[in-house]
Amino acid sequence: MTSASDATQTAQSSPVLDTARRAREAAATLAPLPRTARDGALLAVADALVARTDEIVAANAEDTAKAREAGTSDAIVDRLTLTPERIAAIAADVRHVVALPDPVGEVVRGSTLPNGLDLRQVRVPLGVVGIIYEARPNVTVDAAALCLKSGNAVLLRGSSSAYASNTALVAVLRDAVVEAGLPADAVQLVPGQSRESVKELMRARGLVDVLIPRGGASLIRTVVEESTVPVIETGTGNCHVYVDKDADIETALKILINSKAQRPSVCNAAETVLVHAGIADTFLPRALAALTEAGVMVHGDETWQKAGPGMVAPATDEDWATEYLSYDIAAAVVPDLDAAVAHIRRWSSGHTEAIVTTSQAAARRFTQLVDSTTVAVNASTRFTDGSQFGFGAEIGISTQKLHARGPMGLPELTSTKYIVTGDGHVRD
Repeated sequence: MTSASDATQTAQSSPVLDTARRAREAAATLAPLPRTARDGALLAVADALVARTDEIVAANAEDTAKAREAGTSDAIVDRLTLTPERIAAIAADVRHVVALPDPVGEVVRGSTLPNGLDLRQVRVPLGVVGIIYEARPNVTVDAAALCLKSGNAVLLRGSSSAYASNTALVAVLRDAVVEAGLPADAVQLVPGQSRESVKELMRARGLVDVLIPRGGASLIRTVVEESTVPVIETGTGNCHVYVDKDADIETALKILINSKAQRPSVCNAAETVLVHAGIADTFLPRALAALTEAGVMVHGDETWQKAGPGMVAPATDEDWATEYLSYDIAAAVVPDLDAAVAHIRRWSSGHTEAIVTTSQAAARRFTQLVDSTTVAVNASTRFTDGSQFGFGAEIGISTQKLHARGPMGLPELTSTKYIVTGDGHVRD
């Protein structure tokens, strides 16, 4: 049922609303298409990305040059950068999406009721999905691929810092889907680089079915608080590694360094390490040496500071709360596992936490008590990722508890409807 405010919205006109209106028409065309049509479009997208790599890299160079001139941090520039190797990896992810099961039409549950009615709950596309994101142009392709595979039209609103890259990528995507016989407006870049265009998108209720913000805490909070369109909330990644008293030292060092330094600019990188007091004397000197070698600056409590005089900056509450996205990590020694869990409950963003231990009892208690989207046992936090989980790519990592939680793949981009089939049934 459309409300009066929704009807008013759909009657208005502006570049953003007109774009959303075209997306709605494209979504109606996409929804009934067979899997072969959508998969064919995605294969065309993957091929086009590789064929037009030079064009994409040239556009991306404009964005990265402007970012460096503006004094943008190395972590953000890294997120912004597209290389031929990264584009090839993005194309490979698109091909992986093609190979995934099609969620559309899947019967979630079904039965024949006592009165003879046939009842089926089936997956259907959400419709028009808007993505608001920062800096990372790879999201442009990931989001488009997952939306197309699940029968949705997508509206892409990246940050102005990636405008040239996103413009080039969307041009490639639109050409490819048209070549495959799908409507070009199934993939659109939201016009405008001002905040007003974002506000219009957030208020396009009746034209846009759902918004998904991807980025920093400020962006996500703004979309959640100001949008009249339903929002699937993704979250920041203040992730923790807890080294238990029964941890294997070599394993713990390997997991800690990978979680923090393998790619520190992403949301599943570890931002805090917690160490059980019973292993601290042995572990801290080796951890400091390994972190220093990896170029990581430690912001530690008093125990960490004493273990590395002159090597460790004093940690404050701000450090415990910070998603660094850089070669920095907060560090504390805790008396036991329950204290580690208490610290995580207070400071975590609910993204990913890891425990390193040889104790099954400790691992079981940690996984039971920690309430984040992903809890890793003897594994790096860096695995919380749609591609690593076998989803092909991800639309984002949801830290909310409604509808979708954790890396969001294809099923999370669908809703359901009930199909009731009778034989002249009427209700008494």
